[in-house]
Amino acid sequence: MSLVRVDIDGLLATLTMTNQPKRNALSEAMINEVLAGLDEALAAKVRCVILRAEPGVKIWSSGHDIQELPKSHRDPLGWSDPLRVVIRAIEEFPAPIIALIEGGVWGGACEVALACDIIVATPDSTFAITPAKLGVPYNVTGLLTFMNAASLHTVKEMAFTARPIDAERALLVGLINHLRQADEITAFCVEMARGIEKLAPLAIAVMKEELRVLASAHSITPRMFERVQGMRRKVYDSTDYEEGVKAFKEKRPPVFLGE
Repeated sequence: MSLVRVDIDGLLATLTMTNQPKRNALSEAMINEVLAGLDEALAAKVRCVILRAEPGVKIWSSGHDIQELPKSHRDPLGWSDPLRVVIRAIEEFPAPIIALIEGGVWGGACEVALACDIIVATPDSTFAITPAKLGVPYNVTGLLTFMNAASLHTVKEMAFTARPIDAERALLVGLINHLRQADEITAFCVEMARGIEKLAPLAIAVMKEELRVLASAHSITPRMFERVQGMRRKVYDSTDYEEGVKAFKEKRPPVFLGE
């Protein structure tokens, strides 16, 4: 069964996540189909991409497939993790990608949405950064994605509380670009994409890459990076990390001991 439907209409590609029974969890299989869809869009020389779930869903994506997280003693969000691969693919795709959001966006899916260039959401959409519920130490590049989308205090609140923020507040703090009702959001995004199509694709591609480079231009020394990585290793070697993943799979609240 296909997990992502790819529709190419002229210079516009629409990638639709279709695994509603699994709440569009970002499994390796799902991500591979998103990557294949981006490759297809690139080959077709599209000038804009819309990334969405099927209309009317309650959950846009539940985030990283917890079943695929390592149990312990290995970085859950390493360089080659599928989530990290698809984030880089979205950021490096040479045409703008519009995230069309309906429903809840959780954990790693929140980063996927925020890695897109323009975000349009319905009023019932919510956004949550949830690694603290699982004992997962988010990595530096992932946190940078959040920091580039909202103020530091907003990111801290979302990361430390794991509580979702609603679409109205997301618009207010700059996480998203536009709010549109469910019955008009598709037309709104398509109209925006068609407008982008008419502009100079080479200039847009260069500006997208320039903005990506500038957004990543935060000074950090090798010593600082190694210190942070050392702290992260302690977390994914901890009993709390094992408990978080185990509790999620057993569908019960975790009991964290801080060790």
